Amino acid sequence: MFRWWISSLQLLELFVSSLVHLLYGFYIFSSAVAGDLSQTINDLFFNPNLAGNLQTDESEKQKSTTSADLPPIVLVHGIFGFGKGKLGGLSYFAGAEKKDERVLVPDLGSLTSIYDRARELFYYLKGGQVDYGEEHSKACGHTQFGRVYEKGHYPEWDEDHPIHFVGHSAGGQVVRVLQQMLADKAFKGHENTSPNWVLSITSLSGAFNGTTRAYLDGIQPEDGKSLKPVCLLQLCRIGVILYDWFDIPWLKNYYNFGFDHFNMSWKKMGIWGLVNCLMGKSGPFASGDWILPDLTIQGSMRLNSHIQTFPDTYYFSYATKHTRKLMGITVPSGIFRIHPLLFIRVLQMSQWRHPPDVSPPYKGYRDEDWWDNDGALNTISMTHPRLPVEHPSHLVVKDSDCQPLQPGIWYYKIVEGDHILFIVNRERAGVQFDLMYDSIFERCRKHAFRKTPTMPNQLSQ
Repeated sequence: MFRWWISSLQLLELFVSSLVHLLYGFYIFSSAVAGDLSQTINDLFFNPNLAGNLQTDESEKQKSTTSADLPPIVLVHGIFGFGKGKLGGLSYFAGAEKKDERVLVPDLGSLTSIYDRARELFYYLKGGQVDYGEEHSKACGHTQFGRVYEKGHYPEWDEDHPIHFVGHSAGGQVVRVLQQMLADKAFKGHENTSPNWVLSITSLSGAFNGTTRAYLDGIQPEDGKSLKPVCLLQLCRIGVILYDWFDIPWLKNYYNFGFDHFNMSWKKMGIWGLVNCLMGKSGPFASGDWILPDLTIQGSMRLNSHIQTFPDTYYFSYATKHTRKLMGITVPSGIFRIHPLLFIRVLQMSQWRHPPDVSPPYKGYRDEDWWDNDGALNTISMTHPRLPVEHPSHLVVKDSDCQPLQPGIWYYKIVEGDHILFIVNRERAGVQFDLMYDSIFERCRKHAFRKTPTMPNQLSQ
């Protein structure tokens, strides 16, 4: 009877979680469509005068000229994210890209592995056809080559023209993997790469050491890869496979999970290929070449064991949390300011217990270290890389604590908020949104440099 009661509660929780995620996904999609329709109607019925157009064009031309010498700031989205050009005019970073004159927002696979996304990011910037690597592609069962960028968004990228990266959630780990690939000279035809191509990395709720939410959503804690038979991620897996198999062009142009290199379209794999994917015999979910295994503690440790913190790059991290201590118990710090999508998970993660019959993921593991969280990631995971080896770090209470910035050290700050407070909807964060991104861009422009920085206002003089 007790076991039946527990199973019923688990199914109820799965139903509620699935419904909340579906509703939020529909809200995002419908908001994007509504925004596009509004823009189209506005363009049809409102035609600016020619003089206004000329003035705007001249202004844009002057702006482009004055920002040409600035190193770009590249905003890298997280899981289920999207870049410029997807979901119509909707901005993943809630318009933060407008705060600086030279910002790039790449669209990477929203559910593809950290490795694949790092490869895509390189070719997005340098140009050319995405090469996932022969060995990796064979091992994971997908084609070696992907999307073609006829012209890179920053083809001059090299050690003399480095880049600032800002990554949200899994985007922070993507940039770290990319920097290690640059150090390892892992891109065929680009043998001159080095870690110094990266000037700074700023992480916003970054997934450096994994998350216990991966296990709550359905990853087996025994291996950090396989899925439980009934769980939220199984529903996600089935939905993604069907989305890619039906391959509706306008829909995939609007939003893409990033698995085109697995050739899951009905045109290429047919009905039996779909059956094999659904049964877990082929595709990204069978090979493990998707993002969730990388977000487990075990998967993050595997990645981190090959990634360095480099002595000439500046590192800064904002770790979010929405929990507090109440009579010695970790609980959500508030009900009204947390997004409905994350409330259940904040509560569950704050009470997480590693299964007693499963070996802990690392020596010295303690459940209580992982209780503070923001509904998606544990706060301990976001501060700096610490597993399997802790990297140099410094807690920042006041910004003056880290001036002047020293390269090769992870400066981190604890911020009250949930995982999506600083993305998609800027109204939720209010003035805190502007303070956050203003400080990030100011640090990139004024405090993280190898040569004397040139500011935009100096360029226009």
